[in-house]
Amino acid sequence: MSLSDYATASNYLIAAATVVLALAALAYVAQWGFARTLAPERETVSLPHSLRSREVPPGSTTGTVVELVEATESAERSDVAGGIGLSLTALAWLLLLLGVASRGMAAERVPWGNMYEFGCAAILMVLTAYLVLVKVWSIDWVGPMVTGFGTIVLGASMLVYVPAGPLVPALHSYWLVIHVLGAMISGAAFLVGAAASVLYLVKSKAEATTPDDERTGFLWRIPPSAKIDQVAYRVHAFAFPIWTFAALIAGPIWAQYAWGRYWGWDPKEVWAFITWVVYAGYLHARATAGWKGKAAAILALVGFATFVFNFTGVNLFVGGMHSYAK
Repeated sequence: MSLSDYATASNYLIAAATVVLALAALAYVAQWGFARTLAPERETVSLPHSLRSREVPPGSTTGTVVELVEATESAERSDVAGGIGLSLTALAWLLLLLGVASRGMAAERVPWGNMYEFGCAAILMVLTAYLVLVKVWSIDWVGPMVTGFGTIVLGASMLVYVPAGPLVPALHSYWLVIHVLGAMISGAAFLVGAAASVLYLVKSKAEATTPDDERTGFLWRIPPSAKIDQVAYRVHAFAFPIWTFAALIAGPIWAQYAWGRYWGWDPKEVWAFITWVVYAGYLHARATAGWKGKAAAILALVGFATFVFNFTGVNLFVGGMHSYAK
């Protein structure tokens, strides 16, 4: 295949991955919808797709039996929709992996030298992290947010599409691989942490205000808020040192190589530092009495907002010495 063939294949593969990921998001939403009338499991629930069929208790009335049968059917539909969502997510990951790899072969370099490439490669990293954590921590309850956000980023990346080509001289360094790869890995974890933080805020409020007899729907079939909060903390604790290395160590070293100075308060550098400060505050808040729970979750979401703005707003609207990364 020629370089142009690789570029064309990459475009088709990434477009297909976007469509499949959107379908995965719809399947996850359907999973939530089918479970809207279900009561909580009597056992501790760890996975949305682990819903169990209810046995009809001896002496149950006909109405009770009908309700249990309907609940079982709804649970089965929710299971199927969740399984489809997970399968489509895995397929989208494979298509995106092939698309990003083809882009790299077309450009004859690492495929994250501009916003379009970074967006595609970053979502590939997000899906990788999500699929791994589904196996490790059973976090498919954040599936709708992860796939929905991924679809938006892939679609938006196409709006800043640039043909595959060589890098500008400042990007010709192995620090491109180290710096940007670290940013993508930490960004993927930040997204999972943000999704978990949103669910924590919703679930913790519901736990405090919803009577026991009104606790129906998918929200009550996911882990309790304390466990969700624990997942959020773990992924943030994993991401923070990687972000520290990528933004405050590898980035300045690359800046010295490219521009002859380690730090120049360029807008991109400033917002990278702001993101670091916010997440440092989040981790400190988790260890400080009175700042756990809601306050820490909100701080995590502020940190993710600064990360997203650094990627989009700074590049598109602020500029600076990193403007060639558009």
